[in-house]
Amino acid sequence: MNKINKLLGISVLSVMMVACTTNPITGRKSLQLANNQEITAMALQQYKQALSQAKVISGTTQAKSVQNVGLRIKNAANNYYRGIGREADLAGYNWEFNLLNDKQINAWCMPGGKVAVYSGILPITKSDAGLAVVLGHEISHALAGHGNERISQGMIAEYGGAILGSTISNGQLAAIFQQAYPIGAQVALLKYGRSQELEADEMGLYLMAMAGYDPQEAQPFWQRMEAASTGNRPPEFLSTHPNPDTRRADLEKHMPKALEYYRASSGKR
Repeated sequence: MNKINKLLGISVLSVMMVACTTNPITGRKSLQLANNQEITAMALQQYKQALSQAKVISGTTQAKSVQNVGLRIKNAANNYYRGIGREADLAGYNWEFNLLNDKQINAWCMPGGKVAVYSGILPITKSDAGLAVVLGHEISHALAGHGNERISQGMIAEYGGAILGSTISNGQLAAIFQQAYPIGAQVALLKYGRSQELEADEMGLYLMAMAGYDPQEAQPFWQRMEAASTGNRPPEFLSTHPNPDTRRADLEKHMPKALEYYRASSGKR
């Protein structure tokens, strides 16, 4: 049985090595075991449900801004990935940008490129550049495969825990693989870890700069977001985000590179 467990361990390690994905913009490596097509299909179903339960704002100046800023960032990402020969990474994306009439201070992008911006965040974004900070950050979650990564972490935690905890039968092992984590998977599409939030900050900073938005608008936006926090309960958009000091330091660290992208995009500075 020990031999079997060792073989299982080697198999898991081999799968992890093969499934290791490198972000072409940040260079960060992550484990993504799940099937992207299945995740995208699940995300699309959730997105349709979210829109059916919300009031979608269309035709207004703000709704057009959400569309325009989102498309500019999407196009910047497409150009970047095409330039490095990885346009195939974006083949499964079908982008959609909607403004929802909701006072929550929030926005999100599901795997596959389904984006929702709540009207409650617009007084904080203030401008297209501020909106670009939000959309760049959320689009980066999708492009970086953070939903897949979170789901994969849950799969490995359950599988590895069972293997390390005791000797298991084939039936028990099969049951572990068949567990779908319906609640965990649903949360994984919208909730991310601190390392993933920091990566979305960095990647989003670059994407907004590539799209022609001044990345120096990121710091003022996050300061306004912090100011919007009431008591010990921050806006949903900040619920899993890094410490403000950590975010500020990280943004400053990445700003020189972001400004290079901004100048290359015909930015003024």
